[in-house]
Amino acid sequence: MPEVVLELNNLEYSFKTYGGVVKAVRDVTFEVRKGEILGIVGESGCGKSVTVQSILRLNPEPPGFFQGGSINFAGKDIIKLSNKEMRKIRGIEIGFIFQDPMTSLNPTMRVGKQIEEIFVGRTGVTRAEAKQKSMEILKLVGINEPERRYRQYPHELSGGMKQRVMIAIALVGQPTVIIADEPTTSLDVTIEAQILEILKDLQEKYQTSIILITHDLGVIAKMCDRVLVMYGGKIVEEGTAENIFYETAHPYTSGLIQSIATLDTSKDEELIPIDGTPPDLFSPPIGCPFTPRCEFAMEICGELFPEHTRVSEEHYSHCWLLHEYAPEVELVSVKRKQDDETAESPNKEEIGGNV
Repeated sequence: MPEVVLELNNLEYSFKTYGGVVKAVRDVTFEVRKGEILGIVGESGCGKSVTVQSILRLNPEPPGFFQGGSINFAGKDIIKLSNKEMRKIRGIEIGFIFQDPMTSLNPTMRVGKQIEEIFVGRTGVTRAEAKQKSMEILKLVGINEPERRYRQYPHELSGGMKQRVMIAIALVGQPTVIIADEPTTSLDVTIEAQILEILKDLQEKYQTSIILITHDLGVIAKMCDRVLVMYGGKIVEEGTAENIFYETAHPYTSGLIQSIATLDTSKDEELIPIDGTPPDLFSPPIGCPFTPRCEFAMEICGELFPEHTRVSEEHYSHCWLLHEYAPEVELVSVKRKQDDETAESPNKEEIGGNV
């Protein structure tokens, strides 16, 4: 088993608002292993970004606050660290790539100075060394003419170039973990592929662990070793990418798979959306949060959160359908979806795992 570099245990994170307390993250537990890419997928508002931002204490406090749990990194509980201690971790030991490069860079500072900010206050790093490391990392992320780009302002760069700069900022401290929060959201498909390729190459070259947040199941299938599926502030399924896509064990994951198009999907074929809306986290349900939208829901689903059930060695799911007394149902997985489409159009080739 690879070394565990980051571990969240029973994390609870909430926000105080005028309308009450929003319980955004509820009893979340997972680990990040050395050199892996861990994907987190789910609808907007399911708790993905709040979870990863809490790792670096980036959520505004107040109104945000920890209600319980721990975040263990390098032998320390991040929740208990002071602001001064957190500054030694942010950007140095754990890097963060934000989803919108257009607004994440300071428009009044040159690109080079923003990269060098990581070294501000660090003893033993001269100004010349900081510039040298910044230039090296600009080359590493595929930025041409690094000397020129170093002196430019963000508005002089394209969207893809800005995101490469964000990756450079996240990498310059040579962190153990990089958190990428939907890093390709505002980019076109061609640039998205280039950015993902850079992240993959860097992960393989330096054995850096990456937490990748995305809505795109295709990105998850291409990039990730393991996957967490979040819904209603909770993790409802976890496993390897193969487990999640080919041995789907939760109706919500199955719904996500049904709602996407594959390469074999006919232009006349209607996608199947997940009806309903996510739960109200001002007053979260005591049972499975997916119950009101689940076609297989049973009485117990609304009364008690499902057990943490082991499906296979790396595959776990929180679903009462896995209980020995539950009725047998067949959830839609990528494999079943491919088989159905192939049966309808036998001349079509399988998509080979692309989602």
